[in-house]
Amino acid sequence: MGLISEVLLLPFAPVRGSSWVIEQVVHEAERIYYDPATVRAELSRLEERLEAGEITEEEFDRMEDELLDRLDIAMGRSTGTDDGTAR
Repeated sequence: MGLISEVLLLPFAPVRGSSWVIEQVVHEAERIYYDPATVRAELSRLEERLEAGEITEEEFDRMEDELLDRLDIAMGRSTGTDDGTAR
């Protein structure tokens, strides 16, 4: 049955291949987005922008909260205590 199903599903091979590539790209993007080192670097740049007067205190607080949420998710992912989704 394996050979027959492969032959019958052969026209869908490009779709399956594209799907796999998309999944890999999404996985890598999420890995980078939730990387603790990346988030910490963004927090540092955010603080520099505040000190330089490029953003207001309110903008800083909002962006800092978002970054800290990402860091929390990243730390949960690395310890395996979180499912990696936003709360």
